[in-house]
Amino acid sequence: MTQTAAIIGGGVIGGGWAARFALMGWQVRIFDPDPEAGRKMDAIMANAGRALPMLYDTPMPVREQIVFCDTISDTVVGADWIQESVPEKLELKHKVFQEVQAFCSTDALIGSSTSGFKPSELQHGARRPEQIMVAHPFNPVYLLPLVELVPSQRNTPQDIVKAQEILKSIGMYPLHVRAEIDAHIADRFLEAVWREALWLVKDGIATTEEIDNAIRYGFGLRWGQMGLFETYRVAGGEAGMKHFMAQFGPCLQWPWTKLTDVPEFTDDLVDLIAGQSDAQSGHATIRELERLRDDNLVAMMRALKQQGAAAGKLLFEHENTLRAPLTATVPLITQNRSVPVDWTDMNGHMNEGRYGQVFSDASEEVMTHIGADRAYIAAGHSYFTAETKIRYLNETHAGEVFRVATRVTLADGKKLGLFHEMRRGSDDEILATCDQFMLHVSLETRKSCPPLPPVQAALDQLAAQHAES
Repeated sequence: MTQTAAIIGGGVIGGGWAARFALMGWQVRIFDPDPEAGRKMDAIMANAGRALPMLYDTPMPVREQIVFCDTISDTVVGADWIQESVPEKLELKHKVFQEVQAFCSTDALIGSSTSGFKPSELQHGARRPEQIMVAHPFNPVYLLPLVELVPSQRNTPQDIVKAQEILKSIGMYPLHVRAEIDAHIADRFLEAVWREALWLVKDGIATTEEIDNAIRYGFGLRWGQMGLFETYRVAGGEAGMKHFMAQFGPCLQWPWTKLTDVPEFTDDLVDLIAGQSDAQSGHATIRELERLRDDNLVAMMRALKQQGAAAGKLLFEHENTLRAPLTATVPLITQNRSVPVDWTDMNGHMNEGRYGQVFSDASEEVMTHIGADRAYIAAGHSYFTAETKIRYLNETHAGEVFRVATRVTLADGKKLGLFHEMRRGSDDEILATCDQFMLHVSLETRKSCPPLPPVQAALDQLAAQHAES
């Protein structure tokens, strides 16, 4: 049964929530009085619809509709998850929660995107305070998986678990913050870095671009896949974390940082930082910068997925929940996905080597379909490709949805022939074809041999179906 998410406030954060829910198969309703909200949501969805599917090597859920409602009551009635993303004004949030709870189901969960308020502050005066908790995401919500889930003592363990399960089902990582604290965890950390950066600019030590370069060419890359403490553990060498703490602990007494002091936020400081930022990035529009950011995040997270690390491990695990057995159609639809940005070359289209990967992935789906799956391979048998002939017929670009239709053309003992057609999802145009010849082998002898009887029987049945059509 399709679930429904209600989004109150459709700006950058609320729009990101809406896009992620819709792309993960949830019906979405939005309330936002901004007359430009629809246009802004279309722009967010265009980016999200291109970027999020590029993370996955499996078919995505069927995208659901995003509907704008005229009232909060119409937005929240019958919703399973309600996400408040209005401006950071406590009085406004209280007013929104009062109206939401007047019409929503008592079983619905209400998350707040607040970056600073504690859940007990949000719950004050609510008719059902136990229904409300902090669910603080990070921009872009449709790509970055972290969401700080902060309950108060009024939230039940059952509702916390329910919230975690919902967030995991849409590919997010709910970090359960066990104690109420202003600005939660991540924003407190970011505030420290932001404050020090302001001092460096104000004192003329570094420009905005130089500070960004220090992060993106150095420790930012380490943090992206190891975080802070694991990075420093490695820095301790063979002696480990204790050695690192002993070596660098004393520097905490040195007057290096100004974290306990705040620069005066004057118009001059604002103009200085804004001017440097314009010089750094003013040549690009916000949409162009968003596209660059999304492409970089997709490439980095896919690299982490290949290594089974950090956000990539989470992505791999979520991808497996989306994976489903092939439907026994003729031909078999063995791939249904989009072209990742890291598959493109200097001409801007999909690199020729990646077509081989597409067809290899398609043949692995056939193998799994007939029982030559991971368990079969672990037991000592598999199919190896002996020959392929690939024809490149049309250009394919990053973000384009495609599918592969596969037919069995040969099933003769240890010999297996497959013919793949790669077609564009939008117009069914053929992009490439592959004629593939495979041999069944023993992984012990590394020589060809007949498949085991269950696999042979399944292959014979499949070949007969394909021969008849």
